[in-house]
Amino acid sequence: MSNKESNRQMTALIKDLHQHVGQTVTLQGWLYNRRDSGKIAFLVVRDGSGLCQCVVAKNETTESFFENARRLGQESSIRVTGLVRANEKQIGGHEIDVTALEIMGESVDYPITPKPHGIEFLMKNRHLHFRSRRQWHILRIRATLVDEIRGYFNRNGFTLIDTPIFAPAAGEGAQTLFTVDYFGEPVYLAQTGQLYVEAACMAFGKVYCFGPTFRAEKSKTRRHLTEFWMVEPEIAYADLDGVIEVAEDFICSIVQRILRDHRPDLEFLGRDIAALEKVQKPFNRITHKEAADILRGPKAKELLERDLTTKTARVAEVKGLIAEKEAKEKSQGIKQWEKDKLVAEIHDLRDELGDLEVEVQNIPHHMQLAASFDGGGDLGGSDETIISRLHERPCFVTHYPRECKAFYMKRNSDDPTRCNNVDLLAPDGYGEIIGGSQREDDLDVLLERINEEGLSPADYEWYLDLRRYGTVPHGGFGLGVERTLAWLCGLKHIRETIPFPRMMGRFYP
Repeated sequence: MSNKESNRQMTALIKDLHQHVGQTVTLQGWLYNRRDSGKIAFLVVRDGSGLCQCVVAKNETTESFFENARRLGQESSIRVTGLVRANEKQIGGHEIDVTALEIMGESVDYPITPKPHGIEFLMKNRHLHFRSRRQWHILRIRATLVDEIRGYFNRNGFTLIDTPIFAPAAGEGAQTLFTVDYFGEPVYLAQTGQLYVEAACMAFGKVYCFGPTFRAEKSKTRRHLTEFWMVEPEIAYADLDGVIEVAEDFICSIVQRILRDHRPDLEFLGRDIAALEKVQKPFNRITHKEAADILRGPKAKELLERDLTTKTARVAEVKGLIAEKEAKEKSQGIKQWEKDKLVAEIHDLRDELGDLEVEVQNIPHHMQLAASFDGGGDLGGSDETIISRLHERPCFVTHYPRECKAFYMKRNSDDPTRCNNVDLLAPDGYGEIIGGSQREDDLDVLLERINEEGLSPADYEWYLDLRRYGTVPHGGFGLGVERTLAWLCGLKHIRETIPFPRMMGRFYP
């Protein structure tokens, strides 16, 4: 049997090394990092399941490949064979004493080095960026989030309905449509699959769609993508309370699964796990009117004034730390590893300073917006942040004014100026992650709203048929995967939550 055949038989994943202590195995992966101390080379290898330090000691066994091990470039692909040892002090809790090394593909001058890089550089090299540990942890959690989304609805009797990407008309505001030439006719990239799953729920009772959606919003905020993934359940014979009950149970299921399967990933990302553990039923529930009172009241003002004080003080503190570290970095006799460490720390502090200065500049404006909040308007991003920060658990906000919401939302019977809708705001300032409603099931009222919005009833004839042929109360919601993942992971910006982000001005790679 050849060495290659033998290696394939003994191949193991890093995450499974605890099963192979005292055995000789082969890892197939990439060189994440390397250092050497003369007669020993330390290779940190990653294989997609974890990282492991592989020790190459210079001796008769390793003589043929030792120098190759010492010169390997970052991200070279390799096969490493050796004896597995438990070592809790090392990354992954195990180490391999290397007895064989095979270089599969060399990597020279890998662009993303351990030194700091700006976000523009990282986004331009996104195809390589998610080899980095932080991105690896985030996207692992995303995979489980997607799995739990599907699992929850499959377990609870929902039927998956795949809805079209090309849509003939708006499902949300017409101002956010992406137009596509469809064999000489204009169609649009789908903003939502909701209207189509409404049709399907009349056949199956409980359904959901799950896929990419598109919004041409000219926004560069940390919460916006032009292409994102959304899951949209729809339930026949459901009122607003029924929709809220499903949404609450769904979010609890997601949080429990992520806490169960990804506690080490969350810890690496610095997530406050105790805050996630507070996500339990019942969630907070307030009306839009109550939200308006909170925004115009003393609690919102006190929160923002406290922010202004603490963040202004932190700006001064960070400036002092930067000056101190820059002086130390330029001092005589400093070792290279210390210099590299200081450069990385200065880079992180400058990033923090930039964010803080923007926040300090914006706080007075947010205070003014909150104090003068229009009770007939939608909640803005800063409004959602305030409301969500004032609640430790997720908060449902219900019964928005009809005029600021979509045409398909059910008119409230007690107050016709309001609709039976709900937004779910994630705590810690993350804002809306779910938007839903009971749908308008009265044909005449729905036609009236379509005309009020300046839409063409002819474009919605098929949708109106659902009210002509056996209409029933029904409702549902949409959950954005990326906003939810940003909240779960404690991320500042949504661009890290999707492998290849599409934002205003960004569509490469």
